[in-house]
Amino acid sequence: MSTASARGGYDCLLLVSFGGPEGPDDVSPYLDRVLRGRRVPPERRREVEQHYLRFGGRSPINARNRELLAALGRELVAHDVDLPLYWGNRNWHPLLADTLSQMASDGRHRALAFVTSAYGSYSGCRQYREDVEGARAEVGAAAPRVDVLRRFYNHPGFVKANAARLLAARKALEAGAEPAVVFSAHSLPVAMAERSPYVEHLNETCRLVAEAAGLSAWTLAYQSRSGPPSQPWLEPDVCAHLRSLAADGVADVVLVPVGFVSDHMEVVYDLDTEAADVARSVGLRLVRAATAGTHPAFVGMIRELVLARLDPAARRRALGDAGPYPDVCPADCCPASA
Repeated sequence: MSTASARGGYDCLLLVSFGGPEGPDDVSPYLDRVLRGRRVPPERRREVEQHYLRFGGRSPINARNRELLAALGRELVAHDVDLPLYWGNRNWHPLLADTLSQMASDGRHRALAFVTSAYGSYSGCRQYREDVEGARAEVGAAAPRVDVLRRFYNHPGFVKANAARLLAARKALEAGAEPAVVFSAHSLPVAMAERSPYVEHLNETCRLVAEAAGLSAWTLAYQSRSGPPSQPWLEPDVCAHLRSLAADGVADVVLVPVGFVSDHMEVVYDLDTEAADVARSVGLRLVRAATAGTHPAFVGMIRELVLARLDPAARRRALGDAGPYPDVCPADCCPASA
């Protein structure tokens, strides 16, 4: 594939992610960007700021994205896919507008974009598309067109990667009773979740991953809520759920952060620190499964999604009954609020 015309008119691939601070001085301006326009109690903001500072002000997400870019670059080269790679974030450097400006300077005109979010929701899908268009408007007429790849919650590669991570974590537990498997994902306001397929997609991914791992029993819990106490958010909270499992006599738990494709602060603090502390306090042996990250099946999935857009005749794989998610979301999908 040596020309844009041979690639369906696409001349580059853009990785789009959330972004995170990389030092103490970044934390406050980063949170300003993340929380703009949101009704987050001041005490919650201060609490989250301390989470970052506990880790030197550095989120793991940018490092994980650099690793994913490197793995994806190798994957594309190995399969003779000639698409230069770029990376832009919603909330911290490299910011989307800066990346699109660089793409324009490099003579790029039409990009495919892989967003590091598997599920349909306002914050996980529609908002990313809005951010891309906002960045294009900021760059101006020279900005390349950007087409976002489809949601991948039921893609075999995503399922296989998470099932492998689950099984590896399960092996790390001492021999004994069968562990409880708890999937975890970011909570959302109930009103927002009800206007999107978020919970439906999550439950299907959990079912498919458990099935691929040879398991029949699992539960789904939520984490990292940030809204005012008066606003209903998706439950059960993962820490409350761990306490409930211990009260029911469960001894071992595998915690699977299926709502995240790589480590965020919400993984290394909310799960590895806070949830782990709760588990110890109630006598649970807990192992947290790794995220999909750079698992070969996940990286191969991204390459498959790209090839499916380059060639309309290419196979579009999906597990379960829903089939592959549409390439283009409906105009009215996943609104921010009623």
